[in-house]
Amino acid sequence: MRPVRHRSLPVAVLAAAALLAAAAPAVQAEPVPAAVAAAPDIPLANVKAHLTQFQSIATANGGNRAHGRTGYKASVDYVKAKLDAAGYTTALQQFTSGGATGYNLIADWPGGDPNKVLMAGSHLDSVTSGAGINDNGSGSAAVLETALAVSRAQLAPDKHLRFAWWGAEELGLVGSKYYVNNLASTERAKLAGYLNFDMIGSPNPGYFVYDDDPVIEQTFKDYYAGLSIPTEIETEGDGRSDHAPFKSAGIPVGGLFSGADYTKTSAQAQKWGGTAGQAFDRCYHSSCDTTANINDTALDRNSDAVAHAVWTLSAGTVTPPTGTVFSNATDVSVPDNGAAVTSSVPVTGRTGNAPSTLKVGVDIKHTYRGDLVVDLLAPDGTAYRLKNSSSSDSADNVIATYTVNASSETANGTWKLQVRDVAAQDTGYIDSWQLTF
Repeated sequence: MRPVRHRSLPVAVLAAAALLAAAAPAVQAEPVPAAVAAAPDIPLANVKAHLTQFQSIATANGGNRAHGRTGYKASVDYVKAKLDAAGYTTALQQFTSGGATGYNLIADWPGGDPNKVLMAGSHLDSVTSGAGINDNGSGSAAVLETALAVSRAQLAPDKHLRFAWWGAEELGLVGSKYYVNNLASTERAKLAGYLNFDMIGSPNPGYFVYDDDPVIEQTFKDYYAGLSIPTEIETEGDGRSDHAPFKSAGIPVGGLFSGADYTKTSAQAQKWGGTAGQAFDRCYHSSCDTTANINDTALDRNSDAVAHAVWTLSAGTVTPPTGTVFSNATDVSVPDNGAAVTSSVPVTGRTGNAPSTLKVGVDIKHTYRGDLVVDLLAPDGTAYRLKNSSSSDSADNVIATYTVNASSETANGTWKLQVRDVAAQDTGYIDSWQLTF
């Protein structure tokens, strides 16, 4: 844990901050409670470290992590050890397929309503021809790191959280079918939703969202809208991954996918980048599906989306926002102990004034969040204070959603997020922000 640094701010800075706080109109509603706070950023380095471990396991066990092989059981043991150390209650569920013993790993986070269970899962097995790092080390690593982030945050969600890593998916969804089929009807009724992550780091990626459940689908679409990334409905793997048994049992499902052996079109390359005319993953089910077969940007974005969905959907009753999202994902550097900087979001096509519950989603990367004063500037220049500075707040980053009564402001126009660093030593930048009308 990073030590708390108690620093003295210059008197002039403190006085200026006090004047700014007094002058700024108050935010009319509190930031969302901890249970529905924005998810933390999932460190890409941590996710990739898990992939490196999966690669090493495969290399030491005949080049794969397939069902019934030593590489699969070693992968299960690796994930289980991480979860046990993080405070999860874990269980291995055994089944038999093709004459070999298979394993599902189930991990429950303590607390939450036991009658409303949110699950997130991925298949941990590879095909026999390779290490299966994108398919599906990528989903397995992201789900694992999200589970570990829950532990680090000591999250206390309204719903009970359960994570799963499935065996023998490559043989026909064997592990997940076994799990669902062996749930008592009373236990199935407790499942509020299942989120599936199968291939989320494809080297020529697309951004595909399952369209099976509208609330889950909208949760993922909102996340990508905040990054100004267009999505498409997932069709290539529809029914071919571990969400299918849950869906067949009447459980709401959703998930993400970055593409397998389908070919990326010119239109898709134009909006997502990458190479048109090539498969999303040219190493799909091949020996070249190694740690070199990962797009870091896609893996990073999708891992963050996993956490976003877990945090959002585990927090009580969730309904899709009915408003329109306007966002800016262009980075803006925040100078250390310097002048305020702004990031602009033009709002058009609205009528009348802004709502009394204007949602302001903020993602600021900074190594000492207590240095920062954050305001929302309306088109007429009126400032709405979102966050004051604090010399004792040593945590990293400002990732939160605030609710502002902006009903006196005309909706259309250029809104700005203004950020000022009022103390020395630490730096950062505005990563992205959004307004939901």
